[in-house]
Amino acid sequence: MTPTDPDYDSDYDSDPKAHPGLHLIAAVEATKGVLALSAASGLELLGPAPLQRWIEELIKRFHLDPEHGSLAWLAHAIDPHAVHLAAGVVLAYGLLHLIEAWGLWKAKAWASWLGCLGAAAYLPFDLYALYRHPGWLAIAVLIINVIVVWVLGRDLFKRRH
Repeated sequence: MTPTDPDYDSDYDSDPKAHPGLHLIAAVEATKGVLALSAASGLELLGPAPLQRWIEELIKRFHLDPEHGSLAWLAHAIDPHAVHLAAGVVLAYGLLHLIEAWGLWKAKAWASWLGCLGAAAYLPFDLYALYRHPGWLAIAVLIINVIVVWVLGRDLFKRRH
């Protein structure tokens, strides 16, 4: 479709309000980004000592073996390098979501691609979670991700046609 076609909607290319659902998805992505940046900051500010204490308290509270199991492994794996690495990964995750949110708010096609691919990547995990732990929460998460993929996919389809 070109600007000379009678069905061409020029507002769709430039007006973010012409994209139903993009602002809502952008707000959710921005919230995820801010939460991730807060978590990364918290990891850097706290460091490994409080994290190790919290895990050790969980092990004691639930009467778990302090030498075996995933929490015991995690308690031994926490060191300054691991905390810095985790904070860096969470920081990158948060920045990616904030960039995506900005792009969706501005109705950028690249942001719709990024969001659509990102949400679609979670669908197999959502289906697995529904299979392993059926319930309203697993169904709600799956439905929300399907809606996000559908809205962003529809946006990309409209841009193409």
